Amino acid sequence: LQLVESGGGLVQPGGSLRLSCVASGFTLEDNIIAWFRQAPGKERERVSCVENDGRRVTYADSVKGRFTIFRDDAKNTVYLQMNSLKPEDTGAYYCNRVGGFGDYWGQGTQVTVSS
Repeated sequence: LQLVESGGGLVQPGGSLRLSCVASGFTLEDNIIAWFRQAPGKERERVSCVENDGRRVTYADSVKGRFTIFRDDAKNTVYLQMNSLKPEDTGAYYCNRVGGFGDYWGQGTQVTVSS
């Protein structure tokens, strides 16, 4: 089992990033998959998830209308398109199955929104 997140970086407010999460050892479409983030000094929070069917998605109120989650089953990869980024979006972003795999988390990808 492995989850490898990438695509983070430093971006100015109002900018965009696309995060990727490549899964191995299990099939994303068999699970409800979510993106989480953890800001410095705060608990990890779920920002978006996609159901098994790949169509039903949910978003935290703080990112609705700005973030889009989608999945490429051929690549066993889930993405998070982030637009209109705000400084409060800063944090480490992780993907995982809703319910997790025990204590396992990938290494995450850092997003920093700053001018």
